[in-house]
Amino acid sequence: MQSTILAVIRQSVAALLLTTVTIAPAVAQGQPTEIRAVILIAPPFALEQGGELTGFSIDLWNEVAARLDMKTHFRVAPDMSGLFSPMRSKDADDVVVPIAYTAERDREFDFSYPILESGPQILVRGAGESNSPAPLKAFVTLLFSRWAVMWLVVALVIILIPAHVMWLLDRGSEDSVSPDRKYFPGIFQAMNWAATALVSQVMALPRHWLARILGLLWMYAGVVFIALYTAQLTATLTTERIRGAINSVADLPGKRVATMANSVPAQYLRKIGAQVQEFETTDEMFAALLDQRADAVFFNSAMLRYYATHDGTGRVRVVGPEVNRQELGFLFQLGSPLRKKVGGVLIAMREDGTYRRIYEKWFGADE
Repeated sequence: MQSTILAVIRQSVAALLLTTVTIAPAVAQGQPTEIRAVILIAPPFALEQGGELTGFSIDLWNEVAARLDMKTHFRVAPDMSGLFSPMRSKDADDVVVPIAYTAERDREFDFSYPILESGPQILVRGAGESNSPAPLKAFVTLLFSRWAVMWLVVALVIILIPAHVMWLLDRGSEDSVSPDRKYFPGIFQAMNWAATALVSQVMALPRHWLARILGLLWMYAGVVFIALYTAQLTATLTTERIRGAINSVADLPGKRVATMANSVPAQYLRKIGAQVQEFETTDEMFAALLDQRADAVFFNSAMLRYYATHDGTGRVRVVGPEVNRQELGFLFQLGSPLRKKVGGVLIAMREDGTYRRIYEKWFGADE
């Protein structure tokens, strides 16, 4: 009887050991020991300091990885498109920089619990560097500005009316407004008189008494027109010198605006009619602004503010409010079990104050 009991115990222990050996690899397979993460150097989210990767996203992810007992192998993408290509080829497990939620991306990847809420903002030259371009460039820009073209069109339209009146009333003699009786070239001679009277006044009045009276009234109208035009010109120049040419998204249509390629801000800029200049790296984007190849930068506000207070100090400034604030998160492979695990840790980090500590390290006390 005793030998039978011992045999049963031996069989039970053997079965338990076999079960343990069988389950252990399965658990190890369900919990990856090393995560392949792809990042883009984009301060303050990810940057290199002393040969080490740091930044808001890196610090946040390292805390998540530590709590999940995971090792991370970071792969630095050379540009914006390099973030997504490793994910599409399954060479990366996640993207550890904040990515904006979009319906198109959601169909292709999974997003984590939000790590940041932010919107694009505008960065312009200023604060130590003149906002005004070269004098010749400023003159050409002003000459072909929207309001200048509008005033020119108005002038041409109102010139046509008195020109036709003068051609009908005062034509056919050498000292007339229109020496030629034919419509062509007579109307051009009359338009020349009307234009001269509008901008500089004329010495000779029409011969016909009614045309003379109308000519005097037209010269008075010319004085008023030039006064209004001069006032508008002065106001425009003064406003641009004091405030700068770009102060909100309402000023971006028609302007050369730099942003990151294949980004949500790029899509927004195209919708409002800006001249979009897309770049693959943040260094190229900021260089375009400083080299005056772009009039402004329009991208994530956190990144612009960090640049304005670090590498761009005294050379650039942030203007206008954020627009279209939206949630940003890490990116995972579609159906990845990491998403729920990371999401749970991110929620716990907000509850225990770890998230706020990391946030304030990179963005200050006000979230």
